[in-house]
Amino acid sequence: MATAMLMLGACTTQEGEKQEATTDATENQAAIENIMTRTSIRQYKNQPVEQEKIDIMLKAAMAAPTAVNLQPWHFIVINDKKTIDLLSGQQPTNAPLLIAICGDTDKTTMPDGKSKLPDFWVQDVSAATENLLLAAHAQGLGAVWTGCYPIMERVAETANVLNCPKNIIPLAIVRIGYPDESPEPKNKFKEENISYNKFGGKKE
Repeated sequence: MATAMLMLGACTTQEGEKQEATTDATENQAAIENIMTRTSIRQYKNQPVEQEKIDIMLKAAMAAPTAVNLQPWHFIVINDKKTIDLLSGQQPTNAPLLIAICGDTDKTTMPDGKSKLPDFWVQDVSAATENLLLAAHAQGLGAVWTGCYPIMERVAETANVLNCPKNIIPLAIVRIGYPDESPEPKNKFKEENISYNKFGGKKE
């Protein structure tokens, strides 16, 4: 009886491990699929984006890697039509939602209170922007990254519309909404863009 119970326990454990492995593999594949199928969307349905989905995008953005955990970012959520039109300039959009993703230069001081990482905010905020795009796609939304920084004229225009203080620098504006187009994702993988161990090094 004891032997039978041990065998049953072992079988149950193995079955559980198999099920867990299958679940992990499915989740891993879904994550990769979300990355590979994301594409820029520029036409949107006349449908607002729910606050719950906005919250998830912002949480995903702020889960991005950041140098020394300084988190030098600020997000401005824009759903006012007049402000959207002002920000669109020469490229009108019917997106119901914009999120301006900005760097906060007041958050570039190291924990010692003296040293600074003045330029790393660009990398950190870029990582946050990509996370936000992927979170939008995962929720059935479409989005497109429109750049501001380092074109200082765009930075100044955007900062003026959004009433940003000097320490808040707009890096990008992401246009978001429910897609009204279905472009095919581009295959951007190119072997010539890869080296191993040194520039020009080949895969063994």
